[in-house]
Amino acid sequence: MRLLSLARRLYSARPIAFKHIIGYQQPSLFSAQPEIRCHFFGAFRQPSVRHCSTIPPKLRFFSSGNSTSYEIINFDKCVDTLREKYHVGVNEFVGIVQKASDFGSGDEAISFLDECGVEPNQELVFLVIWELRDQWKLAYLLFKWGEKCKCIGENTWCLMIWILGNHSKFSTAWSLIRDLLQMSTDIQEAVLIMIDRYAAANNAGKAIQTFQILEKFSMSPDQRTLLTLLNILCKHGFIEEAEEFMLINKKLFPLEIDGFNIILNGWCNIVVDIFEAKRVWREMSKCCIEPNGTSYSHMISCFSKVRNLFDSLRLYDEMQKRGWVPGLEVYNSLVYVLTCENCVKEALKIIDKVKHMGLRPDSSTYNLMICPLCESSKLDEARSILALMEEDNISPTIETYHAFLASASLEGTVEVLNTMRKAGVGPNGETFLLILDRFMKLKQPETALTIWLEMKQYEVVPESAHYSLLVGGLLECRLYSKARELYAEMKSNGIDDPGLRKFLQPTGPRGQGGVTHKPVTDAGYKDLSCLAMILVASKET
Repeated sequence: MRLLSLARRLYSARPIAFKHIIGYQQPSLFSAQPEIRCHFFGAFRQPSVRHCSTIPPKLRFFSSGNSTSYEIINFDKCVDTLREKYHVGVNEFVGIVQKASDFGSGDEAISFLDECGVEPNQELVFLVIWELRDQWKLAYLLFKWGEKCKCIGENTWCLMIWILGNHSKFSTAWSLIRDLLQMSTDIQEAVLIMIDRYAAANNAGKAIQTFQILEKFSMSPDQRTLLTLLNILCKHGFIEEAEEFMLINKKLFPLEIDGFNIILNGWCNIVVDIFEAKRVWREMSKCCIEPNGTSYSHMISCFSKVRNLFDSLRLYDEMQKRGWVPGLEVYNSLVYVLTCENCVKEALKIIDKVKHMGLRPDSSTYNLMICPLCESSKLDEARSILALMEEDNISPTIETYHAFLASASLEGTVEVLNTMRKAGVGPNGETFLLILDRFMKLKQPETALTIWLEMKQYEVVPESAHYSLLVGGLLECRLYSKARELYAEMKSNGIDDPGLRKFLQPTGPRGQGGVTHKPVTDAGYKDLSCLAMILVASKET
């Protein structure tokens, strides 16, 4: 109640600021979106939930995770587990398989693998296919060889289907599922992977159609399978389609709180659209569905991301009155929004409360204070929070240091990089991409070039995204000679960028090298920066 009173006082003192609090925000650890539509404070002031049943008086705990849907296999975890037990000969066998690509036919390639002297087993085949996941033809070749040698486990089948889906080879993937059916093997995991890969390929229609034809595979889609479909669609941004499908099929699959929570999570944490989140909240009321702890967690998270302190605290208060005990996710949201609204002392009191409740603050708790403080250039306060973090025996993460890099000078940047290396948390390619992007936006190409040289000392190999960002920035600053030099280095390393090539075409007399004299616009530079960030993200995934 004390926090809610504080929010009311802040709102009374700054009503206009609160009503338009969700204008453009810098990216944060809370995954804020580039564009968030405005909302008005009054739209959410009235209670929106109709009491359709009596709430038990006892306190109820909840988890914001979704345990009611099927979990699609996490191949990263499988690989990490296998590497701990089996790591001999994987890289060597990858090289042998790559040599097999020189043969003209698949039969010749498989014969070559038969004679290579490698003793196959399920673990080796799985790990090598994973290493070849970006080269689907080689991965498929090894899969067929492993199938011939009877060294293909269920996870390997799923991995191969996942790889084929990543490369949009859905027909080949379906042929593997038909083979599984003929073997009388459970194909539920494989079909869910297909649904996931269709959604990842921006084809929500095919994902839904796959769900609708489950009966052809002797699988009766139940409520849990529906929730899995909704989860997949929302994860890949198809939240409207997920909600529409849920409502259209409410006769077959009765509306429940779990389905609404998945939709809420999509609007609150994936897209961050407060208008849509409120609409879904009201729709729950119309359907006589009462919100549970997970529902409140999602809504408080959304309000905190758009920096609406009043409604974050109001829902927190309402949540407790209805008997739900907030988890760490809720308190992390409150810590973030309080820090954003210059209520650092109150945010620290929330952390103390978390400790007294027996919950342990994690690195995210402190990062959600450090990040907005660094964005506001309140570095002294951010350092004090870092000191508290270390006092609690919580090690800073790479996100912690990235927050400090957001406003550091050249000297400060080098200091942070050295600290990261000593702590064993980087720096990595993303770290230098963030630094280069920042100095280029500040129109400091010389500083960016100094950082470029520092990369080698930290054993970070420049990738396409780094070259594209730096060359594009140099072009905008009209440092054409240095841009040509780096572009030549980029090409010599086997990397090219069609978006940059048009600015660096030879246009001088008699074929002499030169650049076109069309300057790169601000919009063009932003496009290059976005492209660079996307390239790094895709490399890491």
